[in-house]
Amino acid sequence: MLSIITQNMGSLCSKQRRYNEADAEENAQAAEIERRIEQETKAEKHIQKLLLLGAGDSGKSTIFKQIKLLFQSGFDEAELKSYIPVIHANVYQTIKILHDGSKELAQNETDSLKYVISNENKDIGKKLSEIGGFLDHPPLTKELALEIETLWRDAAVQETYACGNKLQVPDCTPYFMDNLQRLSDPNYIPTKDDVLYARVRTTGVVEIQFSPVGENKKSGEVYRLFDVGGQRNERRKWIHLFEGVTAVIFCAAISEYDQTLFEDENKNRMIETKELFEWVLKQPCFEKTSFMLFLNKFDIFEKKVLKAPLNVCEWFKDYQPVSAGKQEIEHAYEFVKKKFEELYFQSTTPDHVDRVFKIYRTTALDQKLVKKTFKLVDETLRRRNLFEAGLL
Repeated sequence: MLSIITQNMGSLCSKQRRYNEADAEENAQAAEIERRIEQETKAEKHIQKLLLLGAGDSGKSTIFKQIKLLFQSGFDEAELKSYIPVIHANVYQTIKILHDGSKELAQNETDSLKYVISNENKDIGKKLSEIGGFLDHPPLTKELALEIETLWRDAAVQETYACGNKLQVPDCTPYFMDNLQRLSDPNYIPTKDDVLYARVRTTGVVEIQFSPVGENKKSGEVYRLFDVGGQRNERRKWIHLFEGVTAVIFCAAISEYDQTLFEDENKNRMIETKELFEWVLKQPCFEKTSFMLFLNKFDIFEKKVLKAPLNVCEWFKDYQPVSAGKQEIEHAYEFVKKKFEELYFQSTTPDHVDRVFKIYRTTALDQKLVKKTFKLVDETLRRRNLFEAGLL
């Protein structure tokens, strides 16, 4: 009997030791989790939150891709290859817009004959328009690329492209049309420029974490940049991102003063940008938030403004040209810049006028300019942090 009791006591002690060891292990794991949470919380406090906003086609997503190329490791081969169907779809959709646009202009314009596609290219145009309307586009073959090239060179399609502001012709059109043979190569792998020109409509929210000074996080600020869909139906997804934002980077495509929205062809794109910027400025959660305004697509603006008068836009109706060439381009740019400055101060209450507001001239496709601009943004935000900490 005594031996049974002794055995039972030994068994109980053994179990107790196992329970104590298990408890100690659980406690150690819990402590480790707590330590990690504390570390991450501290790290989060040092991460500056940037919100990239703007209307659809303002160039936000191109800026986002540039940041990945500049301050991260860029795109690996798998990521580059993932853009192949996107780029091929862009080509098909673009040639469809031009083909269908030429038919529309041929019916509605007074000098309609110049928009009529030549007889030898009509069948090609019909075929390519059908492919462009597919939900799933076929890979771009050499034969199809040759047909697209032929239609692109048709005089009527060139006339239609010249009227691109009346249609929804994407900015990437000449780039992709000039590279059709390369894009259709069976072994094609997109270049970083191809990826920058590729148009993918942003839906939902994407984010990236980076430091403008490189991988050594100790030598500068760390930023988390959020890019959100610019189309009207995407904007409701922005709201939950508004809290705790260090700075809003607002992209305005200044070249789109004579164009209409993708989602509403009765609404001028610049007017839409104006109204959106005004709305964002008035949000209560941005009372102390810095604003960085990127007047984007300057490369297109400087070519367009000498041909299409700035005052075709209702917001710019008081604009008066003063000369020609480079001087006129600068005059037009300064006019647009002043309009946005006035809008900012009109939409900012007196007790919030001390929040940081900077304007930058940008071309999202120009990597050197984007890098320089973000260095300036970084410097501005670091100075603001030092000022708020009483160190300036």
